[in-house]
Amino acid sequence: MSSLRREPKVYQLIKGLGRGGAERLLPQVIRSRADGCEHAVGYFLPWKDALVGDLEGIGVPVRAFPARSPAGMLVQVPAVAHWLRRGGADLLHCHLPLAGIAGRLAGRLARVPVVYTEHNLQERYHPWTRRANLATWCLQAAVVAVSEDVAASIGRHADPRVPVRVVRNGIEPPRPPDPMAVARVRAACGAADGVPLVGTVAVLRAQKRLDIWLDAAGAILAAVPESRFVLVGDGPLRGDLEAQAAAGRTTGRVHFAGLQEDVVPWLGAMDLYLMSSEFEGLPLALLEAMCAGVPVVATRVGGVGEVVEDGESGRLVGFGDPAALARAAVGLLADPDLRERLAGRGRCVVAERFGVARMAGELGALYREVLAGGLGGR
Repeated sequence: MSSLRREPKVYQLIKGLGRGGAERLLPQVIRSRADGCEHAVGYFLPWKDALVGDLEGIGVPVRAFPARSPAGMLVQVPAVAHWLRRGGADLLHCHLPLAGIAGRLAGRLARVPVVYTEHNLQERYHPWTRRANLATWCLQAAVVAVSEDVAASIGRHADPRVPVRVVRNGIEPPRPPDPMAVARVRAACGAADGVPLVGTVAVLRAQKRLDIWLDAAGAILAAVPESRFVLVGDGPLRGDLEAQAAAGRTTGRVHFAGLQEDVVPWLGAMDLYLMSSEFEGLPLALLEAMCAGVPVVATRVGGVGEVVEDGESGRLVGFGDPAALARAAVGLLADPDLRERLAGRGRCVVAERFGVARMAGELGALYREVLAGGLGGR
């Protein structure tokens, strides 16, 4: 580019605008204004539009490119390229592999440099998704990895000519929960005063291994029979998980809260946050729980260990061991002082290292390096 606006126009492209972690980051980063850029957002899946109102409410133009399959997303590439040209976009930032593939092709057509954020490990994608992602890899100027673990995975699989920079996820500090809302949540979960409530916030899909979570809940109940449990979120495995909860020792003890637009009162009601994932990039829900002052027990996977220091800001256990998750949880439930200490340190870690303004500022610096011709800029 011969000259740059004071505020570069950065267009964001993502598969959908539901309430997943990668999606919820977009309005937070844009709202912070810490990247010093002007934004527009495009997405493909028309039924995943929960965040459209949030974005339009902060003055961000949102454009749908309706598609119901990966092939449909590729059909929309010329329309995406036209959107970029007509809007005078300086740079396109893509999120998640399928949007990355379509966005790289559109960026090439529109002669707009592309940055891509990798939110997960290459090994965890479907083989065809991974191959298509890597086949178009060199059509981008730079890649953002959300954790060192994600960056290492890219290094094992992708063309090294495309520069990779780690920019860890960040969140806005949550508002204090309304005590009345917290009381309503605890009542819905059957958790009277003094009854431990163990919970998590997740999309109910295989990656989160909530079958293991329920096994751990059963083991916790054996040691702390008054405990109650809550799963906040929805997803394709909800029916299977409800059946598992009804069939085991957790019958009547697990509340399925469904999708919640506002998770603050649910986090505020929890005495312990339990995470059983098989793999992660850097989970936003974990950051939110820690920032809300909920003590955490989590599996040591992906970028989780870059947030939680075992014994200092939470407890970490190996993946696939519900008994170990339960032991760590029972130990914390039995020791309120330790829970308070770990929760306090966890809150400080997130505030100091995982704020959204820090994340947005690092992204803004990256955009400007690309537009100035560095980091593969065109």
